[in-house]
Amino acid sequence: MFIDIPNELEASLIDCSLSPWELDGSFLAQSTMAEYRTELTATPQFEETTAALRHALNGVGGGYAVLRLGNLAKALGTRHDRFLRLVMGFAAEVAVPFSPFPRWPLWKDIGVKVDKDPGKSSGIGYNAFHMDLVNATLPPDFTTLLCVRRDPLGGGPSILSDAHAAVARLSEDSRALLAESAYHYGTFFDLFGVGEEYKPFPILDGAEPGEGFVRFTAKMLERSQLGQAHADAARELAEELVRGQVCFMLQSGDYLIVNQRRFLHGRQALHGGQETVPVADRRLLLQLFLRARVGDGSVA
Repeated sequence: MFIDIPNELEASLIDCSLSPWELDGSFLAQSTMAEYRTELTATPQFEETTAALRHALNGVGGGYAVLRLGNLAKALGTRHDRFLRLVMGFAAEVAVPFSPFPRWPLWKDIGVKVDKDPGKSSGIGYNAFHMDLVNATLPPDFTTLLCVRRDPLGGGPSILSDAHAAVARLSEDSRALLAESAYHYGTFFDLFGVGEEYKPFPILDGAEPGEGFVRFTAKMLERSQLGQAHADAARELAEELVRGQVCFMLQSGDYLIVNQRRFLHGRQALHGGQETVPVADRRLLLQLFLRARVGDGSVA
């Protein structure tokens, strides 16, 4: 699931200068995607690399990938416009980039705030398994994270787990409870492109086993009013997700893409002592969401 950029492609991309992107509402404009594709497919081994990326995300047994862009980040700068446009070009080969938050740009900063709820994405504690925008009728098909800076103290590895594999290990009774519309979590306001609020919702919303989203966030176990049976079933799922997790540290320039119809994600706690690290030196990720194109079989 880790995809290295071939040397020849790296060299070509360092010299590639894409134009600023344009938006159509909150979505990346089709004209920008077409322009980026024309420019990037002219570089050697780009199409082979993006084919491997799509297979890692949508092929049998797949569901996430880490594109190793560290050398490009070092050459161009992780927050330089030229680098971010190249990353956007790779993302647009997977699905359509968009922002569900009208008040934020396409790339949303996820920094570290020592006074934030530790379990939040910008907190310093354990960020348990979840899918993004769990309570939307149309959650993003892919969530992506670009590592600008890792935790200088060495904490905060990413965790991922195959949601459908975890569900398959549950009892039939637990799966039946998870398929009932008995769960709710979070608020829903000022959002774009993700449908309507889904409340209550089933954790298992696929018509058949292994299909659809596994609408889970561990936070609802503590912050939602759930009946005992439904809470127990969700806790059983949480335990299976942890049992099947993979864990790795993102490096500067690594671009993690998660297929939300297959995998859930989270993060281990950052290393203690974050208050001693200057804000400008703390861990920083940039988040971008992707919407699958209409008729894309990868989200069937």
